[in-house]
Amino acid sequence: MKEYKMRRGETLEERIPDMEATVEEYFGEISGTEEYKGSDLYVVEEPDNPVFERIVAGAVKYSGKKDWLGVEFEERDPTELGPDELEAAGEAVDAKNDFLLEATGRDAKSRRESLKREVEDDAPDY
Repeated sequence: MKEYKMRRGETLEERIPDMEATVEEYFGEISGTEEYKGSDLYVVEEPDNPVFERIVAGAVKYSGKKDWLGVEFEERDPTELGPDELEAAGEAVDAKNDFLLEATGRDAKSRRESLKREVEDDAPDY
């Protein structure tokens, strides 16, 4: 599970007021929920895009802090995809990036930079 924070001064609820509808719009019908760190996240067992096997997404709530976006994309092995499904791979990447941009206000480059900073912050000082 990956967790993403919002841009400074923004909250997940402001960016996506209806998480359930947004997850369905991007990935397909929600089949249930799954508990993660005390929060219920939405599960799509049969995503619209054949590249995805399963998707879990939703707000991870922390007391005293802003909610973060929790997401897990389970994807099929590319070697198992047929020619038609390979075409869907580009659409799958676009759907992931568009969803994460809408939710966090950060593009792929700024999300990567933010993750790098967090890893550097966690490194012990010798």
